[in-house]
Amino acid sequence: MSQTRLNLGTISLIGMPGAGKSTVGVLLAKLVGLQFRDTDLDIQVHAGATLQDILEREGHLKLRQLEQQVLLDISLDRAVISTGGSVVYSEAVMQRLRAAGPVVYLQADQDTLEQRIAAAPLRGMASSADHSFSDIFAERTPLYQRYADYIVNSTERSADQVAFDILTLIQQPA
Repeated sequence: MSQTRLNLGTISLIGMPGAGKSTVGVLLAKLVGLQFRDTDLDIQVHAGATLQDILEREGHLKLRQLEQQVLLDISLDRAVISTGGSVVYSEAVMQRLRAAGPVVYLQADQDTLEQRIAAAPLRGMASSADHSFSDIFAERTPLYQRYADYIVNSTERSADQVAFDILTLIQQPA
């Protein structure tokens, strides 16, 4: 597949942990000729701690606050942005992402997501400890749908296929 250069400012990927935002984001950035930013990594660099450490020491609200601060401060210029799963709790961040370019919701079913995150259990989900994964999934899904310009199912597709699906969608005339 040849590299395609689009006149896009930013493509933001949103979705639950395990949806494939980071993996697909790297591939998509290569396809469209943009830089790649993983905001979970940006948060960790900013805080000097892992997401899990932040959650354990300061709680999920602090992690969300750091996520918002980082996403309001970083450059969004010509990038594919892989966001943290809780980004949709910040209206200000979501407005900024939508103003910068298309927002793509990587949708996957709950069973698939739970299987994927079980392989990396210390992922640091920014939610109250008394919320189950099912609770978080039910709470966030309508928010992802609300903010998405595009929805791409990542349940039974390879990361390469999902990246190509996104590219195909965003290239279509409005």
